[in-house]
Amino acid sequence: MADKRPRTALFFDSGIGGLSVLREARVLMPDWHFVYVADDAAFPYGAWEEDALRGHITELFAVLLTQYRPSLSVIACNTASTLAIDHLRKVFPGETFVGTVPAIKPAAERTRSGLVSVLATPGTVKREYTRELIRQYGSKCHVRLVGSNNLAAMAETYMRGEMIDEEEVRREIAPCFMEKDGRRTDIVVLACTHYPFLVNRFRKTAPWPVDWIDTSEAIARRAKSLAGDMETLPVRPNEPDLAVFTSGHPAPEILRLMQGFGLTPVSLETSADPVHP
Repeated sequence: MADKRPRTALFFDSGIGGLSVLREARVLMPDWHFVYVADDAAFPYGAWEEDALRGHITELFAVLLTQYRPSLSVIACNTASTLAIDHLRKVFPGETFVGTVPAIKPAAERTRSGLVSVLATPGTVKREYTRELIRQYGSKCHVRLVGSNNLAAMAETYMRGEMIDEEEVRREIAPCFMEKDGRRTDIVVLACTHYPFLVNRFRKTAPWPVDWIDTSEAIARRAKSLAGDMETLPVRPNEPDLAVFTSGHPAPEILRLMQGFGLTPVSLETSADPVHP
């Protein structure tokens, strides 16, 4: 009989964007213990070469899987998922991984104008995985890929409670809006888990209303469906949900944010010891 693991779900992102997925998962999986890992030491992922980033994520997961023994791991980051999830499944065949991919299929099914944009990081835009999704599901639409160099960092700034320049937001999202033969873009896919935190700013600065598709709930539903088939050990009473920082030195405002989400901040090196603002 296979060794049962704790009812623990690990959520992984380069920063705080994956909190949008964690928020949904907690509603759907209230009897689970959550470990949120922010790879802030390596943020932003867009600055990495692909092979180096894939190797870095793989080495990091070797540590995380040993230390926390999660029953499932959610890669709550489009860049990491499209680049590394297949590799992680090969390297760690006994593990269960849930990926995050751009919601091109539902966008193609829902668009009326046939003009869809995918707002992502440059890494997700250039990934062959993303282009294959367009070939599979968006061939009857005009799908524009828009890679932003700045929005993920702006989302981090915004979530820390700092002001962001709305005119800069407007410039970043402007390429998403197309007009062709009297038709306009009517759907924008948020292909980065950081972006839902800025969606109200997107709505405010957009040149016309569109449907902004956030995949956070769909990812959480997938995690729940897999969790329902697992034999796991119950969570220990009063066991806190954790926020793990790979840098060991997150900013005080990020620590307060995590605490506001009901997470106990710890560093990866000394995860038994809380990190305080």
